[in-house]
Amino acid sequence: MASNEIRRGAAEMSIAMLMSGTIGWLVVSSQQSPFNVVFFRCIFGGATLALVCAVLGFFRRKLFSWKMLGLALLGGAAIVANWVLLFAAYSRASISMATAVYNTQPFMLVALGALVFRERISASTVVWLLIAFIGLVFVVKVEPAVLAVPGQYLVGIAYAVGAAAMYAVSSIITKRLKGTPPHLIALIQVLLGVVMLAPFVRFDALPATGAQWVELVVLGVVNTGLMYVLLYGAIQKLPTSMTGALSFIYPVVAIIVDRVAFGQALAWIQVLGAVLILVAAAGVNLGWRIVPQRRVPSV
Repeated sequence: MASNEIRRGAAEMSIAMLMSGTIGWLVVSSQQSPFNVVFFRCIFGGATLALVCAVLGFFRRKLFSWKMLGLALLGGAAIVANWVLLFAAYSRASISMATAVYNTQPFMLVALGALVFRERISASTVVWLLIAFIGLVFVVKVEPAVLAVPGQYLVGIAYAVGAAAMYAVSSIITKRLKGTPPHLIALIQVLLGVVMLAPFVRFDALPATGAQWVELVVLGVVNTGLMYVLLYGAIQKLPTSMTGALSFIYPVVAIIVDRVAFGQALAWIQVLGAVLILVAAAGVNLGWRIVPQRRVPSV
């Protein structure tokens, strides 16, 4: 039974990461501003998550408290900012490079954990951080050959770093919401996104074609609502190490999609930089040790 549950969890996680890897393609193809994309993602994703929460019976009063709502809204503000920054990075730094830089988020999480929870940072984590930093230096060295907004590559990289930081902040806050169904947290977050972004939406520049509307609906219903259901279902079934390992399907798919859909050609030094960042992120997520642990001498 346990092995069946792990296999099911692995399948759910893999599908969720494949979905995640196609988000950049949907965002860029929709030809909408980051504010518009995230606004409609929140609307269509919110409708899907509301239906899921209703079916699962998550609208019970005992699941709500002022503390829960406050923390969920605070985390929601960070996750909405995360989406806006990441989507803004796609057109400036390319999907490939934005995704690679975005995967510095484990280091942001480690740093915040040390500051907020006084968690100890291991020597191996410091080494992985240095490797990721070298990768980041390689990534920013050369502007990719194909960009939607030429000349704004470094701005896009900065947006991706900011998106990673916002994701880490949201994760730290969400850690304090143990016992609250994650689907309900996600619903509160996307509803906040609708309210937050409404003043910034360009209603005079909505999608001009049916295909662009379909892309926004798919982004909200499939790549947000259904993806969250699969992702959270998988996290509940899988060991942390397996969750961390399977999460690297996302950046690999995103880089392949960028190459196939938009012909994004990367310089060899950027490929090397992206590999260093992803390997370092895997090292932190999976607890790979570079520096051996000190042995405590026996008395």
